[in-house]
Amino acid sequence: MPPITRAAVNSIQSSAGRLASRRPALCFRVHSSGATSSYSLSAHPKDNPLIKKERVVILGSGWAGYTFARSLDLAKFEPVVISPRSYFVFTPLLASTAVGTLEFRAVLEPIRRLPGVDFYQGWADDVDFTRKKIHIEANATDDLVKMAVVPGPAGPGAAKLRGVKGEEFSLSYDKLVIACGAYSQTFGIEGVREHASFLRDIGEARRIRLRVLSLFEQCAHRTDPTSPADSSAGRLSEDDKRTLLHFAIVGGGPTGIEFAAELNDLIYEDLARIYPDLMQYVKITVYDIAPKVLPMFDQALAKYAMDTFARQGIQVKTEHHLERVRLADGYLGAEHGALRIKVKEYKEQEVGAGLVVWSTGLMQNPLVEKLAAKEFALSGTKEVTHLEKDPKTGGLVTDPYLRARTNDDKGGLLDDVFVIGDCSVMENDRSLPKTAQVASQQASDLAKRLNSGDVAAKPFHFRNWGTLTYLGSWKAIHQSKTELKGWIAWIVWRGAYLTKSMSVRNKIMVPVYWVTCFLFGRDINRF
Repeated sequence: MPPITRAAVNSIQSSAGRLASRRPALCFRVHSSGATSSYSLSAHPKDNPLIKKERVVILGSGWAGYTFARSLDLAKFEPVVISPRSYFVFTPLLASTAVGTLEFRAVLEPIRRLPGVDFYQGWADDVDFTRKKIHIEANATDDLVKMAVVPGPAGPGAAKLRGVKGEEFSLSYDKLVIACGAYSQTFGIEGVREHASFLRDIGEARRIRLRVLSLFEQCAHRTDPTSPADSSAGRLSEDDKRTLLHFAIVGGGPTGIEFAAELNDLIYEDLARIYPDLMQYVKITVYDIAPKVLPMFDQALAKYAMDTFARQGIQVKTEHHLERVRLADGYLGAEHGALRIKVKEYKEQEVGAGLVVWSTGLMQNPLVEKLAAKEFALSGTKEVTHLEKDPKTGGLVTDPYLRARTNDDKGGLLDDVFVIGDCSVMENDRSLPKTAQVASQQASDLAKRLNSGDVAAKPFHFRNWGTLTYLGSWKAIHQSKTELKGWIAWIVWRGAYLTKSMSVRNKIMVPVYWVTCFLFGRDINRF
């Protein structure tokens, strides 16, 4: 058989699927400048190097990015995920890992185990919409990957802000999916970024667990009469212990309420057996600026939650405004890490705490703000425009098909740029909550329409499957078309989270750890 020229490759490529379906493989040669190249057509289109696939770059590995990447048709697309972290976190069970009910690995899904998905660990610094290129900063060794808040100039990440950057490179795309999520909102309150703990990533959950166990261990130290006079060993007073064993949770949404419930379970079901003398000093307080907690639930379920907390001894302080978090004075702050919280309603009197967990909403990713302010020319034209930004949330506005909207008089669109998850705002429904349920549904819907080849086949419609919150002591509340509370709602809560776990591996590991916790107690090792 005579050699065929490279010009014939296009003709063969167009019929590759038909030929490959008849024969397991087709081999041929191409002569180019005296060199011979071999090509092999696999029986499956996704393994065929001659089938042209569009490169779909996904910014983010959260609920939106991960769900979209695993739902995309590999026979038609080449998915590439860019994220500073190499894993997906099943956030509804993150509070359980922070108290040892579950192990951290049970709520993680490695991005690199997604079949057919390429991955770059790094920060997307900028996007050139005209040339369809993404500028990336490598982040394989940077600890900023674990941060839940935007790093401040005096806090962690200061070196990065001063210009110490990782390796930079660019990556082209055919379609871009912006799913970079959001950061925890601190409202600029003094000391929150430096001293509070957040519950949005696995690193923070691990630090919270270590801190809780460390506080009990510090307060359990016995008085040693041989200790030097300048040492704090054995000199913790009862007031000091009350300060260190006060756990303050700021935010009365589902995350804050569930963590308070999980922490209460850990203390009174496990630590009470080990530190019985310290139980008199323990206090858990939930602070919220709103008149009531759990605003997404109706009044009856919210009241049931508050009554349940009251019976468990968890205090809920509504309409309380926190103004500052600082390190306590003297040895209690310097050696034990105690904190002082300034509350507007208490005037000059500060509240002591050993741990402050902050869960008060979201702020936009700095990349989203940068892209919204960026002016660019549309491909093939000299017309300058920029992405439309929602004035209330700061998110990027999309049309009903999740395509990025440009801010011009013509109401333009970027047909190859999509925005999903916490950083998106749909122009026809700007009230969608920033939840995992919305993000995952948007991702699945967009992937389905891209796989079908018709992006505008059907506008996105959110289906609310209900809201669940755990209250501790095997009780929960559930609100959808029907309302459930107590033990039945707890069964629904666990069943829903188990079925939504991504991989078969974690669907097995999660109930195994639940049974282990029931039989042998929570893990209280510090490592």
